[in-house]
Formats: sequence, C-alpha cells, structure tokens
Amino acid sequence: MNFTELNQTDHCLLFSCPEKYVSALYVILYMCVTVIVLLTVCGNFLVVISVCHFKQLHTPTNMLILSLAVSDFLVGLFVLPFQLSRMVESCWIFGPVLCTFYVFISFFGTSISIYNVALIAVDRYFAISNPFLYTEKVSVNTACVIVSCNWLILISYNTSVLYFNGKYTGLIACPDECLFVLHEVWSVIDLLFAFVIPCSLIILFYVLVFFIAKKHANAIRDLNNQTRTHVSKNNSDSMKAERKAARVLSILVTVFLACLFPYFVYALISNAIETPVFDNLVILLYINSSINPVIYALFYPWFRKCIKIILTFKIFRTDSALINVH
Repeated sequence: MNFTELNQTDHCLLFSCPEKYVSALYVILYMCVTVIVLLTVCGNFLVVISVCHFKQLHTPTNMLILSLAVSDFLVGLFVLPFQLSRMVESCWIFGPVLCTFYVFISFFGTSISIYNVALIAVDRYFAISNPFLYTEKVSVNTACVIVSCNWLILISYNTSVLYFNGKYTGLIACPDECLFVLHEVWSVIDLLFAFVIPCSLIILFYVLVFFIAKKHANAIRDLNNQTRTHVSKNNSDSMKAERKAARVLSILVTVFLACLFPYFVYALISNAIETPVFDNLVILLYINSSINPVIYALFYPWFRKCIKIILTFKIFRTDSALINVH
C-alpha cells in the first residue's frame, strides 16, 4: 500500500468516510509499519548475535558485516518507525526533541551504512587481489579499529552538520512538522562526503574485484588443467573461496546502490522536498536495512545455521560459541 498517495490525495476524503473505516484503515497501516520495523530490527539483531557469539565468525570481513548490521539495526529501531508514522499521519506528532534526535540518527544511519559498504568493498578488493598477504596482515583487531574510527568520524561529522547548519524549517500546513534543510554550502559538503566519495570507492573497488575475479577464474582453470598437486589445490580452493565471498557481497552492494542512488539523484536534480516521490525514495533508502538480512539468509549458509541454533535455544549451551557453523 502506498502510504504517500494516501496522505497526499486521499487524506481529505478520508475524514469524510465513516469513523469505523478510518479506524480500520489506520490499524492496517500501522500493522504494516510494525511488520517492516520488526523484520528490520529482528533480522539485523540476529546478524549481530551470530557474529558476536560464534567464535568461528570472528573474521575481519565479518566485523565489517557486523558494523553494517548494527547501523541497519539502528535505522530499523530509531528511523523507520518515525518515518513510516509520519507518512501515515501526514504530520510529525513526536515533538521537537525527538525531531532533533530523528534528524541526527537518520543522517548518521545513512552515512554510516554507506561507509560500511565502502569498507566492505575495499576489504574484498585486498582479500581477492592477494588472499595470502591479506590473511597475514589483516586481523580481527585491525578491522575493529577501522570500524571504531569510522563510527567516531561519522558521529563527529553529523554532529557538526546539525550544529553549524542552522535551523529547522516548519510547514504552515503542519505546525509540528519535522523538516531539516541543509544550507547550500553544507549541502555540497554533505553530497561529496556522504555520497560521491564513498560511492565512487564502492564502484571503483568492485570493478577491480570483477576483473581480478575473472583473472582468478582463468588461473584456476589453467591450474586444474596443468597440475593436480596438493599445493595447487590449496591455491585453487583459496581463490575460489575469495571469489565466492566477493560474489555474495557484490549482490549486497548492488542492492544497496539500487536503493541509494534514486534518493540522492532526486535530491540532486530537484529542489522539492516532502513530496510523494521524495517520501517514497526515502523509504526505499531505509528499506535497504530490511533487505540486507534477507540477503545474508539467502546466500550465507552460516547465517541460516546460526538462526536455527538461536531459535532452538542451543545458543544457551555452555560450549555454543564453539559450534561449527560453516
């Protein structure tokens, strides 16, 4: 159901309908909101528990996936409920304090997700270009330090945007509207820092990953044709594993960019905000946080096994952290 169309075109007619119909429609809309929020929060929470609890999943790449899952969890918990409720109500009903919090967490959630995906792209490039050097040099602690720095930098950046940018802009039709408009200078800075730079890195490194993966595929084929030694088998298995990881994460990145680009392109070419198109694109951007756990469940056998262990309460066993989930 298109919440925005209801708000913009049918809202005037809505209150001329019987009160029973209005109440039933609101219940249906809020049931849809609840389902979307629960799927996002629970799906990403399962990812967080899986990566944190099972020692076998403590790898540098999974620390980046954990960071992405935490940012998606925050979006599901603190952004989606407010945004979907505002679309249903056609107004902001939560007051100025929560409006400030919502603006900050929505800006931060979007930017941290973009940079998490950019870090995953860089990680996959180095892992697939030289898997042996990557294994030797990149540790879980290194990944944790990088992730922590990423979060601190983006918290500082988004705090600066809110502090130095200026005031909110309210709409006459709705006195309590929560609307935040960037000044021209900050708008350019934010476009470059939160979109152009990380997206350029994502595209660049995944193009490089594609060509390296293709080169590895040819090398594996030649290797299998020429020799069957134990060493060559190890080389072949290592390259296959890295190519598979890159392929799965490339699906995640492609879906992410498909959700991200329409919003930023529309914001770039149009000065209109709070329109039906804009609201739909904002929701598409946030819904990506709901899609990511589905991608993990479809393409990562370890995640499906972790879910089974968690839901059957085997996770509460003393030695559950050592269970083989691969």
